[in-house]
Amino acid sequence: MSGNISVFGIGNPLMDFVINADNNFITELGAEKGTMQLISAQEKDRILSLIHDYRNIPGGSCANTLRGIAWLSKYDRIDQTIYSGAVGKDDVGNQYISMMKNDFGIDPLIPQKEKATGLCIAVVTPDYERTMFTYLGACEDFSEVDVNTTRLKESSILHFTGYMWGTENEKKAIEKASKFCRENKITISFDLADPLMVKFHYDEFIEMIPRYVDILFGNKEEISMITGIKGADADIACAAGKLAPLVIMKTGAEGCIVNDKGNIIIVKGIKVDAIDTVGAGDSFASGFLYGQIKKMSPEKCATIANRLAAGIVSVEGCDFSRLNQVDILGA
Repeated sequence: MSGNISVFGIGNPLMDFVINADNNFITELGAEKGTMQLISAQEKDRILSLIHDYRNIPGGSCANTLRGIAWLSKYDRIDQTIYSGAVGKDDVGNQYISMMKNDFGIDPLIPQKEKATGLCIAVVTPDYERTMFTYLGACEDFSEVDVNTTRLKESSILHFTGYMWGTENEKKAIEKASKFCRENKITISFDLADPLMVKFHYDEFIEMIPRYVDILFGNKEEISMITGIKGADADIACAAGKLAPLVIMKTGAEGCIVNDKGNIIIVKGIKVDAIDTVGAGDSFASGFLYGQIKKMSPEKCATIANRLAAGIVSVEGCDFSRLNQVDILGA
């Protein structure tokens, strides 16, 4: 543990454009409500030309997790967090960097590339359902030359997600960072992120995780897929212990199951009225990693993670400012 930087995150910086619209707008865009689809630069420009009233917030799975950690740190301080990933040489990219630093207190190590900044247009209908249109843009051009090993060496935890398997150069960047962390005894945290990522990159994940990962996050479906085990939650969580020393399997409203070097811990969830589940898994990781930095027990880390995930699904958007740190930390 370095004592200079708490968590160093590497992810896909996506500026979220959040708009409220009715179902007719979704139909006009030719999309199925509640889905997420990748779009081209041309499609991105077409959709942006149709929207006028929107809210911007720096997004992307890893960025959401770093924002949650930094938000908790405002109440009970931990060391600086760093976020790395690529944006474009454009106004949106400049805004992303500025907001991460000035609004959220995160140190942005974010190179700017020739492609436009990646973004996610999230259309929220009156029933709080989100239909998302994602343009990856400059995210795809992050490469191993962009990994700042000088700052990484000062870090306690490296965190990244399965979404970094989008391009070969992104994978090489993660490989470089992971090797460096192993050589320098830096904890590596990995979130499987999405069942589709596990499906498409299973062979790479099953080889990478035991080599590098110390803390593995996934929901029941993802952990079941990566272990090949179906059935009882405890059986799936038990099998996952062969992949990493510390595995956290999220079980939705039920909470989570922690496998800490073979010790199975069931941590019950918090019942809330969920109105928007976007960012729940990212927020869960925020709470758990924050607890790790504070040297809490895995059970206490999971309790904070459950509280933060429950809180974020009870408000619209992945907006931590609508929550109370005292409630989350139990201080």
